[in-house]
Amino acid sequence: MSRTNRLSASRSLARLCTGALLTTAGVGLSQQAWATEGGIGRPITGMQVTPYAGVVPPTDDWIVSATTIYYEGSLGASKTIPIAGQITAGVDVTAVYTILNAVKTWGITLGGWNFASSFGVPIQYTNISSFHGRLPNDHGTQFADLFFTPVVAGYHLTKTDHIAFSVQIYAPTGAYSTSRLANAGQNTWTFTPTVSYTKLFPKEEIELSLNYGVGFYTPNSDTHYHNAPVSVLDLLALKRFGSGWGVGVVGGYIQQLGHDSGGVADVIGGSQGHSVGIGPMVTWSGKVQKTPVSASLRWVNEFNVSNRPKGNAVELSISATFQ
Repeated sequence: MSRTNRLSASRSLARLCTGALLTTAGVGLSQQAWATEGGIGRPITGMQVTPYAGVVPPTDDWIVSATTIYYEGSLGASKTIPIAGQITAGVDVTAVYTILNAVKTWGITLGGWNFASSFGVPIQYTNISSFHGRLPNDHGTQFADLFFTPVVAGYHLTKTDHIAFSVQIYAPTGAYSTSRLANAGQNTWTFTPTVSYTKLFPKEEIELSLNYGVGFYTPNSDTHYHNAPVSVLDLLALKRFGSGWGVGVVGGYIQQLGHDSGGVADVIGGSQGHSVGIGPMVTWSGKVQKTPVSASLRWVNEFNVSNRPKGNAVELSISATFQ
């Protein structure tokens, strides 16, 4: 293949993958900003996987995105969870989590591998109340924990099978206080090794993608609470049409691996939790002037939930690729 044809193919793949990398970059956001100490953990059910999750483009581009997640959930009064070093019985939670994210693809191909890096800045509005808690009801808009992914390594198994590996890192930079219920930060470092896979069916214009990661938390230095690792599996099936629109289904399964320890975890027995959720998804891709742009909207309803708030999440994401 000539250099001109290779460049054209690379640009075509980049346009195809305008929405790619967002999961491994941390936007698949769709990451919540409460720790398991707050009853939830960073992930929201079904929010971590994105279209083309396993594809890392071979081009030298910037992929910039804005994602907003609206989450509303509740934990019954008969259940207790630890928040900010104290124990409260039952909570109602409403949160709006907005992330500005940038992905830089390296434009380097080594033996079928391509690479990228990313960072994100999140802002969160939180409104939380406890049924019988010791702390007063609370709300606020604050910066949440910054996150970054030093290297996303993607490998093209075939023309239709792609896989990507990364370690997403959250830094304890968000607002946090043991005197508040509504904390946008977690006061912990979190490291999440992640693998993403995408299978394409070009003739049918169908995509299947999955994202699996395990989050490892450092202890909270203020409360001495240490969250157990959290396993997160998200799946996506999407059918695209020639008009640029696509429809599909997305689901997720969150399972805490083991029990929490330290602080009030020793009092309530670790608060091990899990959740399952599923819902519809709509996507669009095209161009605004000459800039490739994509957007997606999803709704996930949580069910089969234990020791976590149970509710609904809606995510709207818009991204653009600058070559």
